[in-house]
Order: sequence, then structure tokens, then C-alpha cells
Amino acid sequence: MDLRKKLTDRLATLAPAGFYVGLRLGFAYPAQEINRLPGDWTDHYARSGLIVQDPVFRWVYARTGVVSWASLAHDDPADVFGQAAAFGLRFGAVVSVMRPGDSGRRSYGTFARSNRAFGSTEMAELLGIVTRLHAADSGERPLTRAETEALRLQADGLRLKEISAELDISMSAVKARLANAKRKLGAATTSQATSLARCRGVI
Repeated sequence: MDLRKKLTDRLATLAPAGFYVGLRLGFAYPAQEINRLPGDWTDHYARSGLIVQDPVFRWVYARTGVVSWASLAHDDPADVFGQAAAFGLRFGAVVSVMRPGDSGRRSYGTFARSNRAFGSTEMAELLGIVTRLHAADSGERPLTRAETEALRLQADGLRLKEISAELDISMSAVKARLANAKRKLGAATTSQATSLARCRGVI
């Protein structure tokens, strides 16, 4: 079984109400995401702009290690945790990982249960899993010159047909280059790949 799938399955057991892991956070976006939070909660979270008020993210950007949501409740004036509880996410833990030599990039996760708080052993395991995912993802795969070129033209606003003409290659070759760039950057969409490439100074 693939290591990432094995670790993700274990997280689903530890955090049955849902979890989110962001790997190798750069300037603005994580390079990869694992989102198993309930859809109705993520919709509410996005609509309400809760990320700027979420004590989880204030802690993640300032610390490393693992902490319970309850320990952060004093720093929650917008009652983000209270709103999460209404969606079944009543107890939680947060992990933040960054190692020497990571150039400021960190991986993080927030994990939820509906029935009880996480025990200290479970919290240590959450920290260990995110640390392993962070380490497994640390080897960045460089883009080829051809992939970078196609991504730069896409970022400049050219359509596939125009990129094809500019590079004098077929549209299927353009699609393949963009798909490879997206996969290497761990992006879900081409626009996210463009943003990640810009953050990393690739384009």
C-alpha cells in the first residue's frame, strides 16, 4: 500500500469527524492538500471568511508541535470553534511541522472528533504522521524547461491554441506539459500550478 494512502487512512481513523492537511506551505498555498473535512463545514468556512479569524492558523504560523483546540479557545473571538461544533467538529487538535533547511516551508494539519478530545498518545501520533508526510513530500521535482515555458505562457493569459502556435507544438503536447507541471507542483488546477510556480520563482 502506498505510504501516503496508509497514513491518510490512519488519520481518518484518528479523526473521524474530519481533517485537513496542508503540505509544504509556501508563500500563499500548500504544495499539496489532503482535505477530509465535511463539505458543509468547508462551504460555511469559506463563505464566512473564517480563515482570517481562525486561531488554528494563527498558531500554525507561529509555532511547531501539536496542541488541542481547547488550548486555543481563549484566542477565538469569532467563535470559530463554536461554529465548527455546530457541524460536528467538537474536539480537535492542530499540528505544525517545519525542519531546519525547509526554507520557511511548513506542513500543518487540523483534526476533529465529535465524541471526545484527543488523548496525548493520539496527539503524538498525529504529529508523527504529519512529520512523515512532510518529509516524504520534501523532495521537490523540478520542472523541465518545456514545462516551465508552457506554464509561463499560460500565466501570461494565452489559450491552449495560442500556446501551441507560439511553441510550434501540438495542443496535446501543450496539455501534456501543463499536466506534468501541475503534477510536479502538487496543484489541483493549472491556475494553482501557476500561483505555486510564481511563489517559488519558477516563472
